[in-house]
Amino acid sequence: MNTNRLTRSRRHIGTAIIGLLTLGTLAACGSGGSQGSGTTSAPDSTETTATTAPPTTSTTVDPGTLPQTDQKPTADDPAFTARMNVLADAIRNNSPQTAISTFFPVEAYKQTKKNTNPAADWNNRLIASFREDVSAANKKLGPDAASAVFQGVTVPNTATWVKPGEEYNVGPYWRVLNSTMNFTVDGRAVAIPLNSMISWRGQWYVVHLGTIR
Repeated sequence: MNTNRLTRSRRHIGTAIIGLLTLGTLAACGSGGSQGSGTTSAPDSTETTATTAPPTTSTTVDPGTLPQTDQKPTADDPAFTARMNVLADAIRNNSPQTAISTFFPVEAYKQTKKNTNPAADWNNRLIASFREDVSAANKKLGPDAASAVFQGVTVPNTATWVKPGEEYNVGPYWRVLNSTMNFTVDGRAVAIPLNSMISWRGQWYVVHLGTIR
């Protein structure tokens, strides 16, 4: 009798333990399911692309490629003054090549003069003479030419409008003769003749620094 009671008691205890274990397993599963159903949202990220504008470029247009105008040049124009300073520096240092920008542009000459090959005439005659004239002007300043002080250019008020056909030209221009570049060197004044300038688009340019030839 006691043995039967002990057996039944053990069965009850075993059943209770199994029940507890089952409840624990279900609870664990429920907890795991809850965690598994949660969703994790990745934070929004916005990618910003910096756009760099392309660098700007400045283009210098050769004035000789543009059409002529009837604007009369003036001797106090800042651009003309700057060119004369360049020419004066070339004379002081006997460096004609540095002053080519002060000379009448070759592209303008091609539009202006009646010649089978204006570019060749510009280079072989006019520029060749210009180089000789710059060197001659340097010698006129003397051995201390490099220390000469440029005092400016005197342009007479005698400019003439040259019409096509008057000077072997197919295009018109203003022309002025007998200007003077003024220097002082070693306490003395030296005048360098600037024999002929003609205009292009309202600006004076050298065509004959020395004798016209």
